[in-house]
Amino acid sequence: MSTEIPPGKRDSSEAVQILATEHWSLLATRALTYQESFGRVNMFLAILSGAVIALALVAQADRFGPVFISIAIFMLTVVLVLGVFTVARLMALNRDDYHWVVAMNRLRHEYLDLHPELAPGFSTGQHDDLPGVLRTLGVEAGAGSRLGSVFHSLQTLPGAVSIIVAAVGGAIGALIAAGFGGARVVVLLSGMAAFVVVALLMIVWGRRSVRRPNTAFEPRFPTPPAPPA
Repeated sequence: MSTEIPPGKRDSSEAVQILATEHWSLLATRALTYQESFGRVNMFLAILSGAVIALALVAQADRFGPVFISIAIFMLTVVLVLGVFTVARLMALNRDDYHWVVAMNRLRHEYLDLHPELAPGFSTGQHDDLPGVLRTLGVEAGAGSRLGSVFHSLQTLPGAVSIIVAAVGGAIGALIAAGFGGARVVVLLSGMAAFVVVALLMIVWGRRSVRRPNTAFEPRFPTPPAPPA
């Protein structure tokens, strides 16, 4: 005679064990996401450092002549493209990390459904909307509207790398002006203009990626409204 337990009739301890296994799996996946983020940044910085060292050797041989300018523009363009790809991957990893936090909040909600008396011991979020995710991340709920701001964007890994990419773009702009024989003021202004243009493009791109709605993770357990004062 079969003794299989029908769905929905499992013991609470067994349910907690299954939820805990999924929770540890999400924690491990989130750790891998962080490792890849740092690995991507380190790889980009290593490529940038190698390009700068190579250009320094070329500059010693050519005395910043036309050969140096041609090689520098080519190498820095490659670094710029790799930097853009790095930022794109970092933004994707940030979205993935948000998904893992949402999934863990849902599991905590299930924990408290099984054992509501444990609620005072939870300091992280149990709701899968933005306020619940911010609570798990340790961010004040009032900061949710500032997540897409320029100031906050520059504090993130994609934002920091974007500034470095913009600096590379500025160097390319200055080198192009120098290649055409521009005066020092023209070279300086060209570099500054290229830096500003690339930085603005990266900032707009980053803000759009943050504000883009994701229908894959619609809240199932939204934060209840605060009681009236």
